[in-house]
Amino acid sequence: MINITVWNESTHKGKAYPDGMNAAIKEIFADKGEYAVTTALLDDPDQGLPDEVLNNTDVILWWGHCRHGEVKDELVEKLCKRVEDGMGIIVLHSGHYSKVFQKLMGTLCSLRWREKEGEAERIWTTDPYHPIAKGVPQGFRLDGEEMYGEYFDIPKPDSLVFTGWFSGGEVFRSGCTFTRGQGRVFYFQPGHESFPIYYNENIRKIVENAVLWVTKHDSGESGYKPDGDCIHAKFPFETIPPKEKKKRFGN
Repeated sequence: MINITVWNESTHKGKAYPDGMNAAIKEIFADKGEYAVTTALLDDPDQGLPDEVLNNTDVILWWGHCRHGEVKDELVEKLCKRVEDGMGIIVLHSGHYSKVFQKLMGTLCSLRWREKEGEAERIWTTDPYHPIAKGVPQGFRLDGEEMYGEYFDIPKPDSLVFTGWFSGGEVFRSGCTFTRGQGRVFYFQPGHESFPIYYNENIRKIVENAVLWVTKHDSGESGYKPDGDCIHAKFPFETIPPKEKKKRFGN
């Protein structure tokens, strides 16, 4: 049994997540007997992570946005100690700026961002041999997401499993793995609260794969079989509409 704690600073109930974001993430593991899922919020007693919960957690999925500063330093120390002792942690989207991720990385974890009304993102699998990429297409599209762009101030990842490309031209290291002591860390960029990212089947597959990997329950393989041919890509995956092309480049 893998004990999962899904932590968030808020429910983020709204159009994208009528039942709340934690409920959508928890649903990834529904009807699967090998998982036991607990949800927690910043405003819960002990900020959602009393010792009896934290010490019984095999992996924590961490989502935060504008309330990072409210997380107590004492809790951050406990979280980092649990990771170093072997607990897995998956940091989602704007959790990159959380105290716990900054402490684990030892850097500011800053980046470029643009929300607007959302724009298309294509997630590319850049390490298909990694177990987190198991069953994930070489590339898939999200029609609405907040743009995150380089430079992303993190240490060099152990593996860069996914790279994001945005319709505005930016690229981003969207899926990165790290090890800290006995614990495994995975950062995954998609997941803005305004877009129903966690209902996407590819995103759900990646999150579940990541849980298995950080808890060391993965097979160690992705099943990827390389193609010996260099594939001629006759047509681009994305095209610029004529009006937009004229606006950007003239005639």
